[in-house]
Amino acid sequence: MVEENELDSTYGISDEELTERFKASIKIDQDICKIKGLPIAGYDDENKRAYLEYPDGRRVYVSEK
Repeated sequence: MVEENELDSTYGISDEELTERFKASIKIDQDICKIKGLPIAGYDDENKRAYLEYPDGRRVYVSEK
């Protein structure tokens, strides 16, 4: 049995629901950026580098200064 306290829920919304809403808001923001032609920041786990992805699919890796 899992016990819950007042911190487990914010305004009657569970942590899982908040997480799903957060993920959906990120997806919506990315879609808006694509429509506007703006790049989306991302991270390549394989190369361990940050990048900007443009709507045409092109990735420009961020160089360290």
